[in-house]
Order: sequence, then C-alpha cells, then structure tokens
Amino acid sequence: MHPQPPAPADAPADLEVAAAWPRVAAMRIDDPAAPDRVLRLTTLAERGLAAGYDAGTGSFAQTVRGVSGGHGVRVRSEGASLRYTAMAALGIGRLPEAAQREILGGRTAGEVALRTAERALDSDDPGAVALAVWAGVELTGSAPGVLLDRLGRLLRERRSLPTVDAAWMLTAAVAAADDTDTGDIVGRAAALLRRHHGPGGTYPHVLPPHTQSRVRAHVGSFADQVYPLQAFARASRLTGERWMLELADQTAAAICAAQGPAGQWWWHYDCRDGSVVEPYPVYSVHQHAMAPMVLFDLREAGGADHRPAIRRGLEWVDTHPEVVEELVTERFGLVWRKVGRREPRKAARALASAVTSVRRGATVPGIDRVLPPSVVDHECRPYELGWLLYAWLAPIGRRSGVEDA
Repeated sequence: MHPQPPAPADAPADLEVAAAWPRVAAMRIDDPAAPDRVLRLTTLAERGLAAGYDAGTGSFAQTVRGVSGGHGVRVRSEGASLRYTAMAALGIGRLPEAAQREILGGRTAGEVALRTAERALDSDDPGAVALAVWAGVELTGSAPGVLLDRLGRLLRERRSLPTVDAAWMLTAAVAAADDTDTGDIVGRAAALLRRHHGPGGTYPHVLPPHTQSRVRAHVGSFADQVYPLQAFARASRLTGERWMLELADQTAAAICAAQGPAGQWWWHYDCRDGSVVEPYPVYSVHQHAMAPMVLFDLREAGGADHRPAIRRGLEWVDTHPEVVEELVTERFGLVWRKVGRREPRKAARALASAVTSVRRGATVPGIDRVLPPSVVDHECRPYELGWLLYAWLAPIGRRSGVEDA
C-alpha cells in the first residue's frame, strides 16, 4: 500500500527511502537491514489499522483481538476509543491521501481529526482532549479554542494529573503555538513535569505522586517516561530553553541504560533513582513505535543520538527470546500486543511495587521462575499501529524532521 517515494525512477532504492522517510534511512548507519524491517512493519500497519476502524462512526476500536472458534482463528474489534482515534489519525496522516482514504473508508486523517475534536468537546478525559488538540493542529492546521482553554483550566485547577496527560498537554500546546498563543499552557505543563522529574531521570505515574498510595507513588510506567521526554524535546525547539532538552536527555539516558539484554524496553521504573521496578510485560508498541518516536524527536531537537538502542528494541519484535511464537502476524496485519508473565492480573507489579517501596532496587527472589514471562497477548490496539506510522514516516520539518541520515 505504500506509494513510491518522490525520487527519480532510476534512483537506487536506498535513495528513494532517504527521500521519503529519512528516519527509516537514518537506521541504515547502525544496521543495513533495519530499513527493510521498518518498512515491512509500516506496510503491515496500514492493513491492521483498517481492521480496527469503524467507517460508520469514524472511530477506532479500543482493541482488535485474536479469537478462536468454530470457524477458526479470526480477529474481532472491541469497543471504541477517542484517544486511540486521535493517535491513529496522527499516524495515518503520514501517508498520502489515497492511502488515508483506503484505510478510512473514503475519509482523510484530517477529517477524522476534526470529528475527534468535536467529540472531545464532550469528553472529561484530559488525555483525550490533549490528543484531539495535537491531532487537530497537525492534520488540519488548527484546533478548537475551547479545547485549548480547557487544557489551561485543567492545569490550573486539577489537584493531580496523570503524567502522560500532562505530557500530551505540553506536546499539544507546542503543536498549536504557530496558530495561537499557548505560552501559558506550555509554561504550566512544563513546570509541572519539571517539578516531578526524578533525580534518576524518571517520572512517577501521577503528578504529584503523593496522590497515589504509598506503595505505588514511586512507580512510573514506560509511557510515563517517553511522553514527557518527547514533550520536552519538542518544547525545547519551540522555546529555546536548554533545561528542557537536558531533562529529555536525562530521561532518555535512564531508559536506555535500563534497556534489557535483548533490547527490551522494560515496563515500570522507580522515579527516585531510575531503576527498574518490574520489567514485564514487554509491549511491542514500545519496541517498534514509542521508543523510536521519542528518541528520534530527541535527536532532531539536538539531544543525544540513541539509534543503537532503537535498533536493539526494534530487533526484539523479531527475536524476543521469551517466547517461540511470532509476534508479527502478516495474516491479520497486526503485531501482538505484549509478552507478559503467566500470573494473576498484575501480581508481579504489585509485589515489586511493595518491595521497592521499602527498599530501592530490591527484587522479588525467583520471580521469573514462579511467574515466567511466557504469555503472548493476542490483541493489537489501533494506537500501536498509528504510532508506528507516526514514528517512522515523519517528514522533514521544523519540529519533526531529520537534518541528516
């Protein structure tokens, strides 16, 4: 489904890739096979996104799940998500219009973003509102002022906010800065994140952390690290503030230092020192999309170059030593969501949180033997494939482009 890149017909294949997708080409320096691996996944993502889209409502599902029954294995869409619709639209917006319309039942990503913004007017989900602004600005050039006003009000009035939501607010405000004055939102969101940036470079799950239970207050997920990293990298380009880039660099250094031996991006971190609280599950979206997305944003903002870590993370999608089963399913155009422990729901995380709340860096003895990481979750959420396209098919641009390969 990919169009041919805008290069002369007789141009070598690697020049075509460099012309259209500079981030993909940038991986060739560290691994000549990486561009082919990435393009295989982005092509697959176009099919998978179509499976999660409801043309009647213009929304994306909460998840696409693999199910088995009397007629064999199939996939089934479940639920609907305003957040995932905005994320998927951002990724699909990287594609040419014809490909967008093929996935979206005749619509463009911009049209989906406009619908998402309209629905966000009635949403009380701060993250969904922020994502709707972000998608609206990037895909249509503007976002409803009422949504921006709501972001400012949330930052002024909320007693606490999820770290991810605060980061998305900052990213949305940076995106909208060319269209309107978002200085107050940028300042408030950046200050909130800065205040809770831990000495090890990592963040808690909720800001401020004391609004959570004592055994959970010190724990932040991978998402709680990467979205602030991305937000500060982008904000540094807008504002010229060096401290923003320095905080983004510190967070990147922390997660890269903790990266697993097979390239795993681990799940939960201690905001007090950056150590890993609980490694599993390993989520495929972290490997092929979220880490590349934010680490490229950091590099393009003038921060450290973490392409070797990106490569190792990407390789895990194919090599994953935890399980024999393949995670990429060409049959359905999906990447299975995660490899997790064989356990009662989140039991290992609860144990690890309790243990590390008492002693930093502590581990639960024998956890990998008792609760082995051997279970594949046969679902794929549309945002995962949206972020995959958004991460890798970024054009050259003022705040999202690559200056060199």
